[in-house]
Amino acid sequence: MLTRRERLRRCYFNEPVDRPAVYSRTAYPPNDPTYDRLRDYLQAHTELKRGWWGASPVPACPVETTTEPHSGDFDRQIDVLHTPGGDLRRTSLVSRKGQPGLHESYYINCREDAERYLSMPLPQIVTDPASFREADVAMGDAGIVEAGLGLNPGGSVVELCGSENFAILSVTDRDILHALCERQMTLLLKRVKALIGAGVGPFFAMLGEEYIVPPLHGPEDFNDFNVRYDKPILDAIHHAGGRVHIHSHGSIKRVFAGFLEMGVDVLHPFEPPPQGNILAAEAKALARGRMCLEGNIQIHRMYEASPESVRQETRQLMADAFDDGRGLIVSPTASPYIPGAGETCFPQYRAMVETVLAYKR
Repeated sequence: MLTRRERLRRCYFNEPVDRPAVYSRTAYPPNDPTYDRLRDYLQAHTELKRGWWGASPVPACPVETTTEPHSGDFDRQIDVLHTPGGDLRRTSLVSRKGQPGLHESYYINCREDAERYLSMPLPQIVTDPASFREADVAMGDAGIVEAGLGLNPGGSVVELCGSENFAILSVTDRDILHALCERQMTLLLKRVKALIGAGVGPFFAMLGEEYIVPPLHGPEDFNDFNVRYDKPILDAIHHAGGRVHIHSHGSIKRVFAGFLEMGVDVLHPFEPPPQGNILAAEAKALARGRMCLEGNIQIHRMYEASPESVRQETRQLMADAFDDGRGLIVSPTASPYIPGAGETCFPQYRAMVETVLAYKR
């Protein structure tokens, strides 16, 4: 029997395993004791992953933040980014009641804003490898520690622009988007090289590709803004013997080949309709021998389905995506998310985990 750590390692390196790994993201609703039982159960019975963020840009981004009242439910946060080319401003609405916030305006709205952003010099990267080693030792045989890289270059630029501005600029000023992506890629490569040089790894995680997938963007944009700038980052990690996990929701069927081309080692999730457009068997046929799939029980099923339905969905997922004895981490598509409903979803989570643990070839 493999340890939980070794099972995950083999999944990331696409090697045979005794059973699928089983895992859940754990961004629980904050300060919610209804999830205590689920938290303890997952800690004891699933493969564990911990994110580690121990690399920082120096100097930090020169942002000045103020807050003003907006409504009974929200405050407005105003961020002013000071650049050599002039100030940039963005605003967001921050809930007073613990609900998700809302983007309101963005730093980059036109070519001139992008040029101001590009006037900033690239920072240096400072890392703390001792804290990584401490986290890795603390994890022990229960799982792995992933070094978080944050948003990929394309996703970083979308967050600077907003999806609508990015889509417009991809038609009117495509070259300036490429300049922004090039800058972000260079910065991420500096981060990766600093981490690898400090002995951090072999597991890394990145996200943001989902900003540039259908239906808002087609395969050409995915290849031009994701594959083009992500592949050098993944190549650098692979050259050092590392592996990369990518988190990307959306309708990915038409761009699945792009994830393979850039060298993704583990992809989460791979959603069927209506949330996405690819079935587990289709994803497996494309990924077989090249990529591990992580998923794919829709998170709402953990709150709405019966435990027996979740058992059946888990069995079907393993039948569709684990016929070769490798390349599957069974997981919900997102973290537990409904405040006060930890006991509601606990039986469904247990059904998923027990079904995987009982797997027999």
